Amino acid sequence: MAPITTGFGFDSTAAEVIAGVDLSGRRAIVTGGSSGIGVETARALAGAGAEVTLAVRDTAAGERTAAAIAGGAVRVGRLDLVDQASVAAFVADWSGPLDLLVNNAGVMALPALEHTPEGWEVQFATNHLGHFALAVGLHDALAATDGARIVSLSSRGHLRSPVVFEDLQFDERPYDPWLAYGQSKTANALFAVQATRRWAGDGIYANAVHPGAIADTNLSRYMDPAVLEALRSSGQYRYKTIEQGAATSVLVATSPLLEGVGGRYFEDCNEAEVLDPVPADAAHGVAAYALDPGNARRLWDVSLELVGGARA
Repeated sequence: MAPITTGFGFDSTAAEVIAGVDLSGRRAIVTGGSSGIGVETARALAGAGAEVTLAVRDTAAGERTAAAIAGGAVRVGRLDLVDQASVAAFVADWSGPLDLLVNNAGVMALPALEHTPEGWEVQFATNHLGHFALAVGLHDALAATDGARIVSLSSRGHLRSPVVFEDLQFDERPYDPWLAYGQSKTANALFAVQATRRWAGDGIYANAVHPGAIADTNLSRYMDPAVLEALRSSGQYRYKTIEQGAATSVLVATSPLLEGVGGRYFEDCNEAEVLDPVPADAAHGVAAYALDPGNARRLWDVSLELVGGARA
């Protein structure tokens, strides 16, 4: 299959990629929708006519964000992705069809190893397992629409690590914040592969995106400020504005070019090059292990076993 290319790129904004798209009558959920690129993603979807639910831990912050998004139908629901009871409650409260699920929330580079009460490493639990349980729980709502889409926010950080099935929770190997983050972001990409394989017959398609390096968001809150500033000034990364950072998510959620398309990985508003092997200095592209069907099937089965969900 030929890679999907668009007329957009690194500098494009969410408002630009959604221009001319009509989402009237569509319903969307954006996790982590009260800060960073989640706000801009919700703003773009609501501006195009969608009814948007901000799925957030801090509902007061969510209500402030909803009030600030002018001219749109924006709701707020409580969701703590690290807490499976909270995920189950959010799913139970949802009624009616769902057209767009943007799995945007995440944590990055926790400095010390932390486990949930279930024994799950927190980055894997939040970034992957929470969103996995959410999507599985909302399957029927997604299947009730025509051509539902899931956007799974991965990261260039996935290039740091595949999913290490033999030690998902860092019980045996030394903890490294970036390896843990990378594993969780690879899981986000593999989720899109297997969700599409299992659910395309229900009209549900999932794709993964790398939003880019974005300055001044909560995602970097665990990083040493001095290290963060050194990275910014080094020229190693090109940083995007929040408006640019939301563009790839919004494009993948709404572009007519992606109708009936799933299981792919996008960056800078275009499908990414597949890397096999991954060069040590890779700054772009998607690792072949993050799109591997065998890895995707294995992760799905492991995830179902961990969260105890129905076998959707």
